[in-house]
Amino acid sequence: MPDYSHESQHQGRVAGVDEVGRGPLAGPVMAAAVVFTAGVPPALAGLLDDSKKLTAAQREAAYAALLACPSAEIAVAAASVAEIARLNILHAAMLAMARAVLRLPTPPDVALVDGNRKPPLTCHIRCVVGGDALCLSIAAASIVAKVVRDRAMVRLSARFPLYGWDSNAGYATGAHRRALLAHGATPHHREAFGTVRGMLTDVIPPRVESKT
Repeated sequence: MPDYSHESQHQGRVAGVDEVGRGPLAGPVMAAAVVFTAGVPPALAGLLDDSKKLTAAQREAAYAALLACPSAEIAVAAASVAEIARLNILHAAMLAMARAVLRLPTPPDVALVDGNRKPPLTCHIRCVVGGDALCLSIAAASIVAKVVRDRAMVRLSARFPLYGWDSNAGYATGAHRRALLAHGATPHHREAFGTVRGMLTDVIPPRVESKT
């Protein structure tokens, strides 16, 4: 389980930063930044872990607890499908993380970033590989980013119901791939991705229009 030891090694405001959504065939990449201004209450700490290890219900419970925590400052940001196409997915993820940090009410002194790449930030950055399973603030950021992105994909699914985004969040499930081959790409598909481009190379059906 993650703990607060990494955060405690630094003075001042420490932000945990993480992103979700590098792998899907559709939708934005989302990032979150979380600062605990007075430590993490034990009850909340018990809810936090790498978002990939939690069920959807556990993530929702942790997200609600984070929003209710008076010592948690939370910011969320995204990079769009157009930005993913222009920058590539890695740089778009870095951009989303930088935007999330910039949206915090007060700039952090240190950013603990999940992974081994530094986003373009002006504060001190410490990369923590596997940080969402080690640092409470990064775990919190991973949960926030995952919940917000999943909810966004559910809203998009109501407009583009053929692809099952309400259940697959845009990832390359078999049903999603079959729908893409049968119905073509939407404006929210990452057509710059080799996987998507490869499926659409031979026969590209008419672009699917959203529900009105």
